[in-house]
Amino acid sequence: MAVGGLKKKRRIQLIIAAVVFLAAATGLIGYGMRDGISYFRSPTEMVAAPPGPSETFRIGGLVKEGTLVRGKSETITFSVTDGNATVPVSFTGILPDLFKEGTGMIATGNLVNNTFQATEILAKHDENYMPREVADALKKQGIYQPSNGS
Repeated sequence: MAVGGLKKKRRIQLIIAAVVFLAAATGLIGYGMRDGISYFRSPTEMVAAPPGPSETFRIGGLVKEGTLVRGKSETITFSVTDGNATVPVSFTGILPDLFKEGTGMIATGNLVNNTFQATEILAKHDENYMPREVADALKKQGIYQPSNGS
């Protein structure tokens, strides 16, 4: 009986070690992803359910014509729209070269006092590209008509 009891004890130790290892791995994965996950919202979704100021998320749409203002500092303001709702955006930094009014963009940041404070801005990279999230949001509004049937 001593041999059977020893096998049972080893099996229990192995199961406990595996559970501890899995819990530690899950905790490390969650810790590593805490800043890497940001949800996409269209302007309409953001206006309907505004997120808290501490929530980092991405917003995308078209840069509304006539709203791009470059100040004397590096701060740039503009509005992003999906045709249904418009959200003011403020960004301090250097914009991508292809960023201009009427084009698609995605920004990452937070909503502060009803203005989206962007920390990063991405613009389309050629004439046929529209970020998938932006294209999907604009299609829902009936605004985006893809070129070349894509």
